[in-house]
Amino acid sequence: MRTVDLDLARAAVGAAVDAGAGEAEAYASEAARREIRAHGGAVESLGAATQRGIGVRAWIEGRVGYGFGTDFSSPGIAATAARAVEMARVADPDEYAGPPAAAGEAPALAGLRDPSVAELSTEQAAELAIAVEHAALGFDRRVLGVEQAVYVDSDERVAIASSRGAGGEYEDSSCYAYAQALADGESGRETGLGFGLARGPAGLDPAAIGREAGERATDMIGSRKPASRACPVVLDATVAASFVGLIGGALGANAVQRGRSPLAGMVGESIASEAFALRDDGLEPQGFASAPIDGEGVPRRRTPLIEGGGLLTYLYDTYTARRGGAESTGNAGRSSYRGPPGVSASNLIVAPGQHDFPRLLRDAGDGVFVTDVAGLHAGVNPVSGVFSVGASGRAIRDGALAEPLREFTIASDLVAMLKAIRAVGAAPRWVPFGGSVSVPPLLIAEMAIGGS
Repeated sequence: MRTVDLDLARAAVGAAVDAGAGEAEAYASEAARREIRAHGGAVESLGAATQRGIGVRAWIEGRVGYGFGTDFSSPGIAATAARAVEMARVADPDEYAGPPAAAGEAPALAGLRDPSVAELSTEQAAELAIAVEHAALGFDRRVLGVEQAVYVDSDERVAIASSRGAGGEYEDSSCYAYAQALADGESGRETGLGFGLARGPAGLDPAAIGREAGERATDMIGSRKPASRACPVVLDATVAASFVGLIGGALGANAVQRGRSPLAGMVGESIASEAFALRDDGLEPQGFASAPIDGEGVPRRRTPLIEGGGLLTYLYDTYTARRGGAESTGNAGRSSYRGPPGVSASNLIVAPGQHDFPRLLRDAGDGVFVTDVAGLHAGVNPVSGVFSVGASGRAIRDGALAEPLREFTIASDLVAMLKAIRAVGAAPRWVPFGGSVSVPPLLIAEMAIGGS
């Protein structure tokens, strides 16, 4: 059986050109993913799958077509390429359609793949998930159960080739584990999430993940609604990461060009506090979206997005760069070989500040520490950036954490929130929710709280 490598991708490009394409590109990938859920000290469910296939884009005089398949034999590749060419023949012309040009050597990135992911047995993976559950249950006698304890890993190989020379190949891996603990509250069950992520299983600490879940759940016992008001808000890193992911999406040139971004037309303008700096960094060694090339073979790069309060640029793939009169920032992403690429952030990184967590609380004075939000993506207007979402957390009183709070809302809009950032924490955390995001806690000078 043929393996996923540059020779395979180049063969598919050649087949497309032979079938009549003026230009062509091939994306081949093999990805193994495993998920284990533990409950009651035993495996509740186990899922494992390997996706292996190739996608071909073909261009004919401004028309583009796409085909994909899983047959890596020469006849199979020829059939997949022929489908892409046939789709291009009947597509509408688009003046911006075309493959990326070769953009120089892709950087060499070491350590993206940990072979121990593939070497970890199912039994060992199950033991890790069960250990997370056990740690959560053992944190406090008030932790009555664990809703779910989960271990997930992935191991992938990608090869991309283009008739214009763009492309390359790489391997990467990742794994994460999380638990949702249930604590016996005064008026019902309280929940708490703990998680960890790494390149390989040795980088996960089941005891710490379970302990975080148990601590977050028991911290919410006795929670109540806060009074409605406008006050300072400290966003926990997990919550801040969700907002940063939304901002990354709003900076995608596809959203901007379709009029679906509150940041459209704002390059060069002040959109944030000077305390806040954001970059997209596809080369960050610790980033879980790092790779030498993006989803269409363009070299990844570090792209400053917000500095000194100003918006510097949007994120582009080849198509949106041509449409916007710019150049690709190496931000073409793919979910699999089954579809063509689109604009996607890589690693979104907020530059850490000088404030440790106690100082953030002291600077907040009297406010709210938000540890969880619900329905954020559905609760944000993609055009205006206005949001109002459910939240839970802790009161901040006299610069220290006080009683737990639940069933309240936080409301603002993305630009107003960015401008209201008063301070940035000193301790960032990698968060896998909504992408690959590294962010510390953030202090917002004022936000509307809707409670009792």
